[in-house]
Amino acid sequence: MPVQASNPPAIFLAHGASGDATSMRPYVNALQARKLPASAIDLPRSKAERAVPVFIEKVPAGAIAGGHSYGGRVASMAAVEIRYKALILLSYPLHRPGHPEDLRTEHWPKIRCPVLILSGEADPFARVELLRAAVRLLPQAELVTFPRVGHGLLSVIDAAMDRVAEFVRGLKP
Repeated sequence: MPVQASNPPAIFLAHGASGDATSMRPYVNALQARKLPASAIDLPRSKAERAVPVFIEKVPAGAIAGGHSYGGRVASMAAVEIRYKALILLSYPLHRPGHPEDLRTEHWPKIRCPVLILSGEADPFARVELLRAAVRLLPQAELVTFPRVGHGLLSVIDAAMDRVAEFVRGLKP
């Protein structure tokens, strides 16, 4: 019996704390070039907890949610309340720079969808050894790291978005 191609769910990416939807354009373009339906959303510049309702309003259940840094954190917090198909976390801000003792993972065990985390191994917001340990808190997660890459994945965008495309295409219908 032939396998039928299915249309992947829409991917919604939120920006980092100092950006806006236009700052996500390289990621959106790279995903669209890989024939994935992707768009960027704007979030208020505020505490992540205050941005969650806005994210939920803009990203429907069943979609693939995600974002860069602050946007990924907001998406992960929204995923506790809304059933997303999957989460894509780009440069997740595991902790504030210089404060690896304050991990931002208290909600991770409650996330039920598959999660793909992509991070630079030199990211001051996510010490890689702490990230490798923390990913075990997520019921269904995969971590992909990039050596010598800091906070942001533009320097490895093709490799990163190839991995996102593989992840999305591997999701169960």
